[in-house]
Amino acid sequence: MKNLRKRTWLKLLPAWGALIIACGCGKGSGGGGDGAAGKIKVGEYASLTGKEATFGQMSHHGTELAIQEVNAAGGVLGKKIELVYEDDQSKAGEPATVVKKLISRDGAIAVLGEVASSRSMEAAPICQQNKIPMISPSSTNVKLTEMGDYIFRVCFTDEFQGKLLSNFAKRTLKAGKVAIMTDVKSDYSVGLSRDFKTPFTAAGGTIVAEQTYNGGDKDFKGQLTAIKAANPDAIIVTGYYTDVGLIVKQAKQLGITVPLFGGDGWESSKLIEIGGSDVEGTYFSTHFSPEAKSPAIKRAGTTEGQKLRDAIAATRDHEGITGKITLDEKRNAAKSAVILTVKDGKFKYLETVTP
Repeated sequence: MKNLRKRTWLKLLPAWGALIIACGCGKGSGGGGDGAAGKIKVGEYASLTGKEATFGQMSHHGTELAIQEVNAAGGVLGKKIELVYEDDQSKAGEPATVVKKLISRDGAIAVLGEVASSRSMEAAPICQQNKIPMISPSSTNVKLTEMGDYIFRVCFTDEFQGKLLSNFAKRTLKAGKVAIMTDVKSDYSVGLSRDFKTPFTAAGGTIVAEQTYNGGDKDFKGQLTAIKAANPDAIIVTGYYTDVGLIVKQAKQLGITVPLFGGDGWESSKLIEIGGSDVEGTYFSTHFSPEAKSPAIKRAGTTEGQKLRDAIAATRDHEGITGKITLDEKRNAAKSAVILTVKDGKFKYLETVTP
């Protein structure tokens, strides 16, 4: 799984490289960081430990690679970028605490994070209030960037992902009847379930069962038994890999043979470690295309908050993971996704999907 981890870190590199240093334009130094003679401090908060640590570690390594590349090329404005990071331990309550530290104690001129939508949405109001741009690598809940004009993401939204998964279910899986499993403790899962259900039913599909669970649960057999009785053509599980691996195993134990699929919360090598051979033949959407080129991008700038925000918002036609990055009026980026499947114990590319 080492190559998978390396590939996933690298998938974050172009987006970070493009936007970490998208600091306005011109040769003036602006403010922030350690002053004219110092380094430019960029903050990061991530789930480096805890139940979603795989996501946080991959994001962190991608960020480190991006900053190393930028600094090796001379930095920006004649300064090197210094990454100041905090572990939010995958816990609610921690993002607010650590982001306040990054801004007030460390003087970060921009903040990177989080992967999980719930934790990004906890920290976003703090960044917005302090006029510090915040960029999430993969928080897909549609409400995130609606929290303020200093809040950005370099990935698709759940509204977008839900529509793509709806199309995938009907077109590729030939599923007219689908059951949904939702983690009610996760903004990501709740949002993706909603954003799958709406286009799926609008296109004539039927939701035959809706079951919920709490992230961290270990026994899902009650929900799965009810779903089996509803006789769906496929099951979408919109949670994270830590729970999904167990859900898939227990589904197989109950004799459920219809396809299981989900969103980018599945993408971790831990999914295969937890689910073993039972995750063979499952599917999920994500941000990475093995066919996409990944050059890092360098933009000149200033470290002043409002100008930094304006420059990030003006990002146009930069090479990204599934195509060129152009931020729309709601500060969202990607316009396509890919479907991966599990085959022979590895993630395999299946198809690229667009609206």
